Order: sequence, then C-alpha cells, then structure tokens
Amino acid sequence: MEIREFTQDDWAQVWPIVREVVRAADTYTYDPNLTEDDARGTWVETPPGRTVVAVEGGRVLGTAKMGPNRGGPGSHVATASFMVDKDVRGKGIGGALCADALDWARERGFAGMQFNAVAESNAAGIRIYERLGFEIVGTVPGAFEHSTLGRIGLHVMYCDFGRG
Repeated sequence: MEIREFTQDDWAQVWPIVREVVRAADTYTYDPNLTEDDARGTWVETPPGRTVVAVEGGRVLGTAKMGPNRGGPGSHVATASFMVDKDVRGKGIGGALCADALDWARERGFAGMQFNAVAESNAAGIRIYERLGFEIVGTVPGAFEHSTLGRIGLHVMYCDFGRG
C-alpha cells in the first residue's frame, strides 16, 4: 500500500468512500445528504492543507485530509480526518493514514494535532488514535445524533508534539 497526494483523477474512487461513510451517519457530523459537489469542496484541501489517498494496485482504499485546525491564533495546531473503504477496514489503513498525517504535521512545525469531533461509538478509531499518542481531552455529551444509537458524546482528542 502506498499513501500519496490526491490527484483530481482519484475523485471517482474517493467519492464512493466519502458518500458511504457520510450516509452511514455513525462517525461524521457531515449532513448525510451531502452532495458530491459539496463533498468534494469539503474533502479536497488546498494549501496549506493536504489530501491524500491510500492506494494498492490502482485501487483507492482510503483517504485523509489535513491542515490547520483553525486560522489565526489557532493555526499552530493541525487537524485531520480519515475515511476507509468499508470492504478493507480493520487492515491498518486508517492507522497508516493517521500516522502519515501526524508525520506531515510534525514536519511542518505544528505544535500538535486536534480532532474536534470523534463519536464516542467509534471504538476502532479511538483505539488507533490513542495508540498513536492522542488523548481524550473532553467529551461533549449528546452532541452527535448517531444513526442507530441516538444522541451520544463527541470526544475532543489531542496529540501534543511536545512544543510550547
């Protein structure tokens, strides 16, 4: 598997992954009725952000986007999001995408990486993030309307890169 920069030609394989994840309404706070145009505008980052794909044999297995969490006084902290094709989940692709995003952020001098909204039901994602150095720094109770569980908490997670 290779993780590389997204190209416009990748969108034909990225969109079905994004569509499936968003429509499931069990991990992302995106509108489940997100259109393809809106999804592309949301997912494909422009500099200083970055979008990547995990590919094997020409097949896109997953994708990630990353960049500053906020502008201005918050721009020293990065953020990232990850989506993996449902047919290949549990094979380390999400972890590899997250590790790549962390390396990218460290190389660019970010102080850390923050995830703003990790559904507390996303146990697999939380395990990956904690293994890679993230901590849950807070939970907003009932902030996520899960498709089957109802209102559950959203975690804020942070990985400190050790800079002041």
